[in-house]
Amino acid sequence: MTEYGRGQGPEPWHPDDPLYGDGGWGGQQAAQQAQQSYGGQQQHYPQQPQQQYGDWDTGEQHGYGDQPYPQYDQYGQQYAPQQHQQPQHPQHQAPQQHQQQYDQNGWPTGSYPQDPYAGGPQDPYAQQPASYCGEQSDHYSTAEAYPPPEPPGRRRPEPEREPEPQTDWDPGPDQGEHAFFAGGDDEDGREGEPDDRRGRGERRGGGDRRGGGREKKRRSGLACLVVVAVLGGGLAGVSYFGYQFYQDRFGSAPDFAGSGNGEQVTVTIPKGSGGYAIGQVLKKMGVVKSVDAFVAAQAANPDGKNIQDGVYTLQKEMSAASAVELMLSPESRDNLIIAEGKRNAAVYELIDARLEVKKGTTAKVAETKWKTLGLPDWAVNHPDVKDPLEGFLFPSSYAVAKGQKPEDVLKQMVARATEKYESLDFETKAKSLGLEGPWELVTVASLVQAEGKTHDDFRKMSEVIYNRLKPTNTETNQKLQFDSSFNYLKGQSEIDISESEINSNTDPYNTYTNKGLPPGPIGNPGDDAVKAALDPTSDGWIYFVATDGMDKTEFARNIEEHQKLVDKFNASRKN
Repeated sequence: MTEYGRGQGPEPWHPDDPLYGDGGWGGQQAAQQAQQSYGGQQQHYPQQPQQQYGDWDTGEQHGYGDQPYPQYDQYGQQYAPQQHQQPQHPQHQAPQQHQQQYDQNGWPTGSYPQDPYAGGPQDPYAQQPASYCGEQSDHYSTAEAYPPPEPPGRRRPEPEREPEPQTDWDPGPDQGEHAFFAGGDDEDGREGEPDDRRGRGERRGGGDRRGGGREKKRRSGLACLVVVAVLGGGLAGVSYFGYQFYQDRFGSAPDFAGSGNGEQVTVTIPKGSGGYAIGQVLKKMGVVKSVDAFVAAQAANPDGKNIQDGVYTLQKEMSAASAVELMLSPESRDNLIIAEGKRNAAVYELIDARLEVKKGTTAKVAETKWKTLGLPDWAVNHPDVKDPLEGFLFPSSYAVAKGQKPEDVLKQMVARATEKYESLDFETKAKSLGLEGPWELVTVASLVQAEGKTHDDFRKMSEVIYNRLKPTNTETNQKLQFDSSFNYLKGQSEIDISESEINSNTDPYNTYTNKGLPPGPIGNPGDDAVKAALDPTSDGWIYFVATDGMDKTEFARNIEEHQKLVDKFNASRKN
């Protein structure tokens, strides 16, 4: 173990030390740290063999004074060559090392001996100021510390400085004026480039550039006008589209004013159309100006949701509010209206008239194509039925116009009736009412519609039918005895029918001579009659009489009450 003064310290620095740098800074800093570590006491450094360096060409080695540099093997371990080894003396101080003097309190006296490593006058590094305020020469500024510079002939020429990259921006004489606005020259593609980028004092090709400053200003006015025009057009476009966006999102929808321009137009609204779909049809036909305006007007009208499908006669260029109001009025409806209780024969005639086809055309289609018109399975193959479509041309409003086919119109009506019956679950309800199936339920509804004078009569009339169909009925012995079924058979609507005529006819539709229901419906029941057939009263009604012969029907529970009602009817007839 090597002893360093009063304690042990690091080994001497060598050129591979990372703190070993230019100007003696690393050496000074390390020396100060070393002095602080050992309390400012004199330090002893053993002599170590050093590798000497002399002339670069000969490879001669010198080291520090007479000491060679330390050498290391491939594993980083220090070793001393045999030819330069010297005996180690633990207590021997390096003769070349001089230490700073300290007073009794340990403070430096400010006197430093001469640095033994200071270079001679011929050393280019010896002219640097010494460390410690110039009183001590820098050890690392010696010739031994750094190899001498190469001769000028061997020095590599410094690489030429790359020219600064050119940019499109030229500050110009007016602090940032671009060459485009300054009217710079285009003759060499470097107009407006400052002189220091081209080389100070450069004059290429001997050209006279004395007039360049005046020429730069000539086209600035036109360029500004072009830029202003482009920017102005862009701002106008942005403003327009911004206005359109605001109108679409927040502005009022485009709309006409007034109730139309007097030009009538026929509009067909398909079944199931909502407000938006209706608005599209009206806009396409020129009735309203925008779909959004119609949707808003329909929502603002308390009855707006009641607009139905069908054919409407409207005017072009109507305000959305006026169009909604007119479509809610019966005056605008140009649909084919099928009234409640209407028989099929009458409906066929109405369809022919609307389609402007030969009379009997629709009836012929119904007779020959009834199986292809969409009847449900439970509505076919019933015996003795005069018209398989009876009861399935559901009373409603239909969009029927010239040019359509009778077959298509009939399909609309059959589909509407089928949808109604299925929505009310006729198949299940028929069994609960003691009927054989939904076909009989439709027949009951048609009888309710035909015999009832008002909607208030429908539920009582429904109970009369069910009570007379019961096997326990001893009043009429399960015979309905309805004039309406006999009139259907005859294709008439008579009130006064002689008993001899009725009793002599044995057709299945004659409910005076046949028990139970007729073979099928005798007309097309409306919505109220259908619901009454599903929900009869339970008051024991079994008789009824139209006491005024027209609009008033009264009911009775037994034959005695019934006779009184007949007398009342006869009295009204005499008057």
